[in-house]
Amino acid sequence: MGELIEFPSNGGTAAGYLAVPAAGGGPGLIVIQEWWGLIPQIERVCDRFAASGFTALAPDLYHGRQVPLTEPDEAAKAMMAMKMEEAARDLSGAVDELRGRTGRTTVGTVGFCMGGGLALVLACQRPEAVTAVVPFYGVIPWPEAQPDYAAMTGPMLGHFAERDDFFTPEAAAALEVKLRSLGKDATVHVYAGCDHAFFNDDRPEVYNAAASDLAFDRSVAFLHEHLG
Repeated sequence: MGELIEFPSNGGTAAGYLAVPAAGGGPGLIVIQEWWGLIPQIERVCDRFAASGFTALAPDLYHGRQVPLTEPDEAAKAMMAMKMEEAARDLSGAVDELRGRTGRTTVGTVGFCMGGGLALVLACQRPEAVTAVVPFYGVIPWPEAQPDYAAMTGPMLGHFAERDDFFTPEAAAALEVKLRSLGKDATVHVYAGCDHAFFNDDRPEVYNAAASDLAFDRSVAFLHEHLG
């Protein structure tokens, strides 16, 4: 079980959920929420990564607001109302918090839906620190937040769903081609028969246990390979 913490964020403070391996130590991993906010499911994801040897921190980008899983329209409004400059500061502050806690200069990041898009953004905004990125069906709907993929230094492992209308398999393939054309290490997996958000076990209408476990195992191996 982790804990809620506060950490410095561009002259102020931000909050997040921190989970640490039982033995302590381990590379740092930023976990970025879906459009629902920092909900219990994201906290469990942090706990799960901590059990796999990572110091996992999920910054609270909605600053305490959680949207019920039954209200996707409200979640979409919350996502689009999020101030990108503030979110960027919070994410950057989380990177620095993990670097301080772990004593390592680099971290990884994993994100889901909105958070998957922000994981890519963060990897491009802090390329000196974020050296492995794992987006799950990541979407980037904000015109002002389109990443400069040329800046990204670390490899990407992407997980996408065959039946995803938010980020289609074709879009996933195009992302892989774009990154590779820039000389980046990029691998995309598309999970057959799966819907958007297949990793969220609090949403039985889309959750796919087999695909979720496979994606998690692939992510853990990838992150340990590139972070230690």
